[in-house]
Amino acid sequence: MIDENLLIEIVTEELPPLSQKQLGESFGKYIFDGLSHHKLNTSSDFEIFSTPRRLGVKITKVLSEGKTEKKLIKLMPKKIGFDANGNAQQALIKKLESIGNKESSLSEIITKEDNLYIEKNIVGKKLHEIIEGLILDSLIKLPIKKVMTYQLSDGWETVNFVRPAKNLVILHGSELINATVLGIKSTRTTIGHRFESKNKIIDLAHSNDYEEKILKEGNVIASFEKRKKFIQNTINFRTQSLKKNVLPVCDDSLLEEVTALVEMPNILIGEFESKYLDVPQECLILTMKSNQKYFPIIDSNNKLTNQFLIVSNLTPVDPKIIIEGNEKVIRPRLADAEFFFKQDKKNTLLEMSHKLDKIIYHSKLGSQSDRAKRVAKIHRHIYNEQAIGDFKDFDRIALLAKADLVSLMVGEFPELQGIMGRYYALNSNENIDIADIIEDHYKPKFSGDSLPRSILGVSFALADKFETLISLFSINEKPTGVKDPFGLRRNAIGIIRLLAENNISLNVRQLIEKFMPKNSVEKVVELKNFIDERLVNYLKDKSYYSHEIDAVMSSSPPYLHNVIEKIEAIRVFSSLAESHELAAANKRVSNILKKYELTNNTEIIPSLLNEPQEQELYKSLNKQMPIVKKYLKENNYIDALKVLVELKIPIDNFFDKVMVNDKKIEIKNNRHNLLIKLHEILNCVADISKVTN
Repeated sequence: MIDENLLIEIVTEELPPLSQKQLGESFGKYIFDGLSHHKLNTSSDFEIFSTPRRLGVKITKVLSEGKTEKKLIKLMPKKIGFDANGNAQQALIKKLESIGNKESSLSEIITKEDNLYIEKNIVGKKLHEIIEGLILDSLIKLPIKKVMTYQLSDGWETVNFVRPAKNLVILHGSELINATVLGIKSTRTTIGHRFESKNKIIDLAHSNDYEEKILKEGNVIASFEKRKKFIQNTINFRTQSLKKNVLPVCDDSLLEEVTALVEMPNILIGEFESKYLDVPQECLILTMKSNQKYFPIIDSNNKLTNQFLIVSNLTPVDPKIIIEGNEKVIRPRLADAEFFFKQDKKNTLLEMSHKLDKIIYHSKLGSQSDRAKRVAKIHRHIYNEQAIGDFKDFDRIALLAKADLVSLMVGEFPELQGIMGRYYALNSNENIDIADIIEDHYKPKFSGDSLPRSILGVSFALADKFETLISLFSINEKPTGVKDPFGLRRNAIGIIRLLAENNISLNVRQLIEKFMPKNSVEKVVELKNFIDERLVNYLKDKSYYSHEIDAVMSSSPPYLHNVIEKIEAIRVFSSLAESHELAAANKRVSNILKKYELTNNTEIIPSLLNEPQEQELYKSLNKQMPIVKKYLKENNYIDALKVLVELKIPIDNFFDKVMVNDKKIEIKNNRHNLLIKLHEILNCVADISKVTN
């Protein structure tokens, strides 16, 4: 039994860059898990390789053959296997034959708890016998969005894979394991860089040679993570060699994409004419990153410079041709951006807004102009509810905020909506506060994004997001599965952050009810539940426990801004000695009231309170309720819950001595009304029956 490192590499045509890393990670994990299933790996270490032209994995300490193990195999119930006289039934004999045992092994059968078992030696699988099927299974399970169908060189056999396969290596230590995958027979040779490999064919004597030989002879950094780190470090080094205090704009998504495009990175510096810096830098940065995969360079004031970094897959002696070629390619794109910006500035933002009625927002919801009017109405409601100030120009700001949708620049770069609106607002001599609101009303656009700079910007951002959710839910344009073409989940999370992080007391349910089109009661419930679901996920991301979240969210609170404060309060409450008994009492009250047919008359009549214990509870409720309400008004949820401790003894005495369902209907109803009041105070912050684990 040999214990060696196992190398598997599949060379292909160029893999799709956006999914390359995931394909490599999935392939490596599936191979490792498959070996684990057969108990062939004795270590948990494995290294993944993925480049534009290869997927591979090296797994540490893989056995050539699994160990033979004794296993107790369940056969069948005893009453089925043997008759009343203890004779073996035909079903038992056939079962033994199906697992390779003869009838003579009946004497080896073991009885446990009326079931029949037999101990059998399970021979371990041999690596060379299972590896081909394991690789094929792993390839089938890969998360491939689009599968290619292509013919093999024989012209007959058809194969399905993400890209045509060219070469297969399977080495267990120094031993070549023979297998055929995707029509390719395994070999101990591989190929390097398409253009710059020192050797056309690279021989691999041992699985441990792979990474070093493919680097030295093939000019390939096979590990995705090592290649990514090399690019990051080289970008930083090259940037530091330029003027002082300049930095690369290096987001992780762009870094991963260029890592997937090259096998041996070469970082070069290009330039463009300084005149293009008059164009808003967001436009230039976006076109460099999204269209050309360049890394822009900014100065210490966060201002764009006219230099950028190129990640090339070629390393010629003289890089001048590559640099000039990239500079030539980017120039027309920058010129287009300059032209769009100049043309857009010929019109004021207000003039642009007049064209919004020509842009359809949705076939069932009208134009962007119609949408702006709906946003303005919701904004007016939010603004007035918060008593922010004396702003009145809701319709105008709603139109201005969407006006850049008709611009040439946003038509070319939709990601810049709002950002370009701010530039055009300033160009139109609008107040800078209004310009900021126009840009900010899309925020937050993503997790971790900043929030609007002003309270007016926050209220307008809320209005825009509520309009999106209400309008699209009203026409059944809801997310399905992973699909969310209108970004409704993102809008809901945005609302939660805007309310919670700005401590805005807004009745969400009331707002939805007011602006949801008539005859859509079920849509109100659907949308509120949708927002609540996002809130639950938001709270889980903040590491709150499920039972704490459930306690606050069980009643679908109309106000979302204070949910975290309430969770923190019940966390404190649950640490109190009395919390468990109060939680149990609350659960008991809830169960009683579920069976009680509630009426509009919940008044408690003191003269009907006959027992001393119910009188005591009534007095305690009257005493503590004003105190609780005072604390709730001050958002002091911790002290509001601590007041409940004072009710423990009266509650215990009530349930020990008082029969709620009295024979006299008026007494029974009065006691139910007393429990309604008790239930109200116990649940003043959250459903405390759920706060204890």
